[in-house]
Amino acid sequence: MSSESPEFIHPTSAAAAFGKKPSSSDSPEFIHPTPAVAAFDEQPSPHGDLTSVLISKEQLASRIAQMGADITQDYADKNPLLIGVLKGAVYFMTDLTRRIDCPLTMDFMAVSSYGDAHRSSGVVRIIKDLNEPVTDRHVIILEDILDTGLTLKYLARNFHGRGAASIAIATLLLKEGTQAVPLDVQYVGFTIPDAFVVGYGLDYAQHYRNLPYIGILKPALYAE
Repeated sequence: MSSESPEFIHPTSAAAAFGKKPSSSDSPEFIHPTPAVAAFDEQPSPHGDLTSVLISKEQLASRIAQMGADITQDYADKNPLLIGVLKGAVYFMTDLTRRIDCPLTMDFMAVSSYGDAHRSSGVVRIIKDLNEPVTDRHVIILEDILDTGLTLKYLARNFHGRGAASIAIATLLLKEGTQAVPLDVQYVGFTIPDAFVVGYGLDYAQHYRNLPYIGILKPALYAE
């Protein structure tokens, strides 16, 4: 990965990163999550607004099934609380949870950091909070894409402050070379280049979320 990428702490040290002693035997043990798939081979796009397709619907289904198997292995007896970050993570959360074969509960949170811009503002604002408490729960934050990492860093600290027993992060995409803060990420679906991607929940100005694949948006459509 790029030298600008964060140094990923070993998963079992996540609690220590937020000032919490990681000594609880009840915390999940991350048993060699399968490595992320590099998605840098561009394929022809059937959509006129995209320059290319990075990840096909078949590739999405296969990788998400493997991530679900990894989480099942790590959280078999933990009854994790999966928290989806709206709106982008809805497709990912729906398909991933159907591939997790252990008891779990779900909740959603909406935050704002992009608006209609194509670059993160760096300011995180909670728009919709959780419906249930995270106290003593094993939380897995589900995100569509890890770009700067500022939103996920904020959420991880926020849930730690609310008393979560453990906090893990699962992101469908990790954009290489753009992370602004060190972040502990347990589950990564795909690593992708620094490009503006849409589809499968990801949008530009609320459009393109319903595409069944992930592709690169033509720069002319969002250039200032």
